Amino acid sequence: MKKILVAPSILSGDFGNMGKTVEDCTAWGADIIHCDVMDGVYVPNFTFGMPMIKAIREHTNLPLDVHLMMTEPEKYVERFADAGADIITFHPEASKDPFKALNLIKAKGKRCGLAFNPNVKIEDYEYLFIDCDMIVVMTVYAGYGGQKLIPECLDRAKYIVSRLQSLGIDALVEIDGGVTEENSKEVALTGADVLVAGSAVFKSSDKPKTIQLIQNALLN
Repeated sequence: MKKILVAPSILSGDFGNMGKTVEDCTAWGADIIHCDVMDGVYVPNFTFGMPMIKAIREHTNLPLDVHLMMTEPEKYVERFADAGADIITFHPEASKDPFKALNLIKAKGKRCGLAFNPNVKIEDYEYLFIDCDMIVVMTVYAGYGGQKLIPECLDRAKYIVSRLQSLGIDALVEIDGGVTEENSKEVALTGADVLVAGSAVFKSSDKPKTIQLIQNALLN
């Protein structure tokens, strides 16, 4: 059984001391740092942009997984790459040219991918999978942390895992939204490689243990 990669979402961290938040995640045993960028247009909330990515880049050697919840991401992906993002994902229906956006990211030497909200038809964008290093399955609606996982979305994750295998595409599948210690095994059984965990980690009384439990979800 494989080890699951855990990506704590700093959306649930301390915005007043984000450098320490990222350092803590690294010390707790996280595999990836997940950064939710919200523009207040695609989603009804604001978070942060390129300056925050550049600032936290100095505080960890872990990959920065930057999830762009924004309109026309193709206008900004190069700047996020330059700021220090290692993986950049975006919502294809929010882009005027998702193929261009993916290739702009790749041209910067970064990993790229697509994120799918629960109400977006995955089949409409499967032609882009060949250009992706990661597919993000949202198990909540993008825009806010602390939401409960929508169980029906796990079938979408299983579908994507199956499609990638049948197409021979070596891309990571990440599940984002409502992951907890309690449901991590069920989530991991979809075949996903990466689980994003925000509140589950930051509200835990034993954060390293929580991360380890999720990493070993398939072994429990």
